[in-house]
Amino acid sequence: MRYRGEWGFQFGITPAVKYLILANAGIFILSFMSGLLGLKLSSFLGLTPVMFWRGAIWQPLTYMFLHGGIFHLLFNMLVLWMFGSALESAWGLRKFLKFYLICGTGAGLMNAVVLAGSPIPTVGASGGIYGLLMAFAILFPNQLIYFWGIFPIKAKYFVIGIGAFELIAAMGTAQSNIAHVAHLSGMLFGLVYMKWGGWRITLSHQREDSKRRRHLKVVWDRAREKEKLQKKMDDLLDKINREGIDSLTAEDRERLKEMGREMSALDDKEP
Repeated sequence: MRYRGEWGFQFGITPAVKYLILANAGIFILSFMSGLLGLKLSSFLGLTPVMFWRGAIWQPLTYMFLHGGIFHLLFNMLVLWMFGSALESAWGLRKFLKFYLICGTGAGLMNAVVLAGSPIPTVGASGGIYGLLMAFAILFPNQLIYFWGIFPIKAKYFVIGIGAFELIAAMGTAQSNIAHVAHLSGMLFGLVYMKWGGWRITLSHQREDSKRRRHLKVVWDRAREKEKLQKKMDDLLDKINREGIDSLTAEDRERLKEMGREMSALDDKEP
């Protein structure tokens, strides 16, 4: 999936997103290497509800940096890059990282509450990422997301669809390796946190700053245009001073009149 629209597709990578991807990739490699030695990091750092209630209070944070396989990691990091870069650009590094960690940790805590007796560890960054999806849909509701790179759908409808799917899946009785409760909880924490108000204001201020920068660019470009035009007029006036008005050709006279009209038009456009 990818997105287009007012803020455009994010080909670059923002600092917090980069650090998160590096951390997830590094821990994945460490987990793989330790597995070759017969050690399972998921049993200690993954979120196992039974262990959490027995005192493993670090697990709602650490489980976010473990993944069950290479495709699990790659998919989560792809979504983190695509949507996280846009949100970090709007909020800045600290606010983005705070939001991401709160959504992911909150999702882990909710998972531990709902599945309190489960001995099965949950791993993955999906709780935080689903919170980012909710935030993206709130801030950019009409942004087009190309699902599987083909089907265009507005962000708000895309997230509603994902939420409905996760709710139905979480209510199902069949066993699943996918932590639907954590996904739903990440979206819930994202929704609640967005409603606190500060996140919308930050984006609003950024848009105002963007408008001011565009306005200053227009003023600067107009000043440069006037400067070039004035230089051309001065060259013709210097010719008149040196050789007299009769030295101007018909083309020179027409150019002088045209430049005068252009100068007047630029003056009328002054803010």
